[in-house]
Amino acid sequence: MKQFCWLSQRADLPDRWDLRLRGWTLNANQPDPDTERREGFPILCDYQGISAGQMAGLRQHRQRMLLLGVEGGLERAGLLAAQFADALPGDVGLDELDQRAERVMALAQAMPRQRMAGPLRLDLFHRDAQVDGRWLGLHPREFALLWHLAEVPGSRVTRARLLADVWRLRHEPETNRVEVHVSRLRAKLAGCGRARSARAHAW
Repeated sequence: MKQFCWLSQRADLPDRWDLRLRGWTLNANQPDPDTERREGFPILCDYQGISAGQMAGLRQHRQRMLLLGVEGGLERAGLLAAQFADALPGDVGLDELDQRAERVMALAQAMPRQRMAGPLRLDLFHRDAQVDGRWLGLHPREFALLWHLAEVPGSRVTRARLLADVWRLRHEPETNRVEVHVSRLRAKLAGCGRARSARAHAW
């Protein structure tokens, strides 16, 4: 069954965005970071009808959120760079929205949901890691770094490889961004007594 969630402070779901007109079912429950059964559902979000605080609280759901009513091209680009599933103008056609929501759902079903790294449980949809039932509160880039390192446990990973695979950069920038993120990640892991779980045996 194709289900989707709807987020807005406004009362009604406009017809122009209503996927029920394309055979979807609206799940009335709001996304909940502790509720597993709705993790794969696309979330349609009224970008102009949701507060910044609500957006921040939904950070872990970014990869399945389609933000609607984002009119500026630069703003859409920034939201995509921040790893939201999609950012679309308000006049997006319902047929196109249907296909984009299908793609988000298909990706959710195709990707591995979780990955273990020693005692850490990495959750792709939450974009965070848990240890002993407690979330670490990772920044999206810290999570991407840890997820990548967990793919090759015990292996040496070069700085150039991390830039290519995590930052999608094919050149060496004149910054220490990799070192800064690795340092922050190690500090968060050290705070829960798990610093060795994310050693970048590398550069």
